[in-house]
Amino acid sequence: MKAIPFIGRKEERKVLEEALNTREAEMISVIGRRRVGKTFLIRTVYKDRISFEISGIQNAQGDEQLRNFVQQIKEFFPSTKLKQTPKDWLDAFFVLIEHLKTVSQKEKIVVFFDELPWLSTHKSGFLRALSYFWNSWAEKQNIVVVLCGSAASWMIKKILRNKGGLHNRVTKRLRLKPFTLTETEDYLRSRNVFIDRYQLLQIYMAMGGIPHYLKEIKNGKSAVQNINQICFSEDGLLQDEFESLYPALFDSADYHTAIIRALAEKQNGLSRSEISTQANLPEGGNISRVLLELEESGFISAYRPYGKRKKGTVYRLTDEYSLFYIRFIEKNKMRKNTNWIALSQTQGYKIWSGYAFENICLKHIENVKKALGIEGIHSVSSSFLQKGTGGEQGAQIDLLIDRNDHVINLIETKFYNTEFTISKEYAARLREKMRVFQEATQTKKHLMWTLITAFGIHENQHSIGLVAQELTIEDLF
Repeated sequence: MKAIPFIGRKEERKVLEEALNTREAEMISVIGRRRVGKTFLIRTVYKDRISFEISGIQNAQGDEQLRNFVQQIKEFFPSTKLKQTPKDWLDAFFVLIEHLKTVSQKEKIVVFFDELPWLSTHKSGFLRALSYFWNSWAEKQNIVVVLCGSAASWMIKKILRNKGGLHNRVTKRLRLKPFTLTETEDYLRSRNVFIDRYQLLQIYMAMGGIPHYLKEIKNGKSAVQNINQICFSEDGLLQDEFESLYPALFDSADYHTAIIRALAEKQNGLSRSEISTQANLPEGGNISRVLLELEESGFISAYRPYGKRKKGTVYRLTDEYSLFYIRFIEKNKMRKNTNWIALSQTQGYKIWSGYAFENICLKHIENVKKALGIEGIHSVSSSFLQKGTGGEQGAQIDLLIDRNDHVINLIETKFYNTEFTISKEYAARLREKMRVFQEATQTKKHLMWTLITAFGIHENQHSIGLVAQELTIEDLF
């Protein structure tokens, strides 16, 4: 079988490789949402160094996880005499230690616990046993212990902020994010899929930079055709992925999906209190906890409006697939002969594509700064919202960059399949937004409009003197 090429993850790979060369034992925590490529990363970097590996089984009971452990012991140690299932996890780690003692440690060995939250079932004592394994034996060995989990909130609470025997034991932390646009392009090319960047951007807006989703893309098909097959056909991978995505990560995921659905309907984002109302959830600590879990897992993003403190935080749904599923896949499941080719011609598509493109620009803000030539200038990105009162008109700016060189870039994003033409009416709206922002903030900094479009701006009398800088999708790569 042809080896799968390694794309991106340069910093993460460096950390993992360095752990093999230190003189002490290392405990590495690896966090990242489901399907993002955590297991592939660990197995690729550590290859033959893995002396034992076990992956938790979703929704399995403690005795089933222990039977799984026995099977893995037999897999990695074929000559084992182990016949009975350990009575508990402490007993299982006694067994693991005895088997690892038989492995030569001239080179650092690796022990890999994958999907740790699934292994650590309720009242199983797994974490106590793991802390015994580390504190009594592993930390004195030439070893790397990798703890990997998709439920970021669980990993942070139970491992990184553990108050028991694992407190401050993690020596290196990794958070694996979805591929960027550039990494997505490299990944597809490595699989002999060659499409232009406009087509790639459409695919990214529907499913994001998740390797497990992107591997379904076929060469020789347009973005519309690929999305139609993967998301709308009966056997498409993403036709029902949403239904298992959140329950696989969170216990009692009803709150999580309710918040995701509420945010999917509000392009401009919602405050915490607005989420409570929109999602029909009671006010209380649960909302704060769930918001934190969704943010740590990479499904939503929190943005602080310009000049506001923490209580003014606005949350946006920034997981591309979740938004696409709720807006299109779910709503059209019961309609016969519905396909993306037809849906991509609707007004709903135009609204969604504008929001999705804006999210991508927000995620690639460092690329935007580099294209503007300000990557070396300290700056803060935020948004701005001024609600209209009485006869005074309000204004909303979804992205602005407040720079230390006494300049603020006010940014608009527009997703069109041709050059974007600024009309007289649109130019007037931009000038009005700038005026409202200047009066509301009383800023003395120089303000300039920056437009990010797919194919640039068609220069005319309305764009000249109004738009200071224009970027295209090429600048996001």
